[in-house]
Amino acid sequence: MIRSIGLIELNSIARGVETGDTMIKAADVQLLKAHSVCPGKYIILICGDVGAVEAAMDAGKEIGGAYVVDHLILPSIHPQLIDAIHGTNTVQEVNAIGVLEFFNIATSIVAADAAAKAAAVTLIEIRLGLSIGGKSFITLCGDVSSVQEAVEVGAAIGKERGMMVEKSVIPSPRKELFEKLL
Repeated sequence: MIRSIGLIELNSIARGVETGDTMIKAADVQLLKAHSVCPGKYIILICGDVGAVEAAMDAGKEIGGAYVVDHLILPSIHPQLIDAIHGTNTVQEVNAIGVLEFFNIATSIVAADAAAKAAAVTLIEIRLGLSIGGKSFITLCGDVSSVQEAVEVGAAIGKERGMMVEKSVIPSPRKELFEKLL
């Protein structure tokens, strides 16, 4: 089971590719994502043991230099986090949907992890900057009170970092809307 992740976001695609290669050569980590995101940035997401992730991140930040615009290390992630990043969590029943929107990618990952740890919710997806102008958003579901609690926890992280755009809790969503989120 993946327990630690690291992310570097750069404002150069060429330097991003080089940084990703450096990171996976520097330590025994698994490359989860490495691709361009809007608007012309590049992200590298890795996982592994805490020490390996830290070593890879140090190497990545060094080679990325001035092109690094954001980064994070989460040493003990919620078990749903990686599947939500890939959009593969299974959802059975929906009483409410929560949506959190942020100006950047790293904040959405930190907020999703905290939201999932704060309440009994299912992370549906963490959308990382693709086709949305470099912003990111989280969708999650559960009973109304759990979704409200998770959204408040995630929003607090976004506000603290100055990256919060908007939040929403939708009780009893219509089936058609929910199916479009999957």
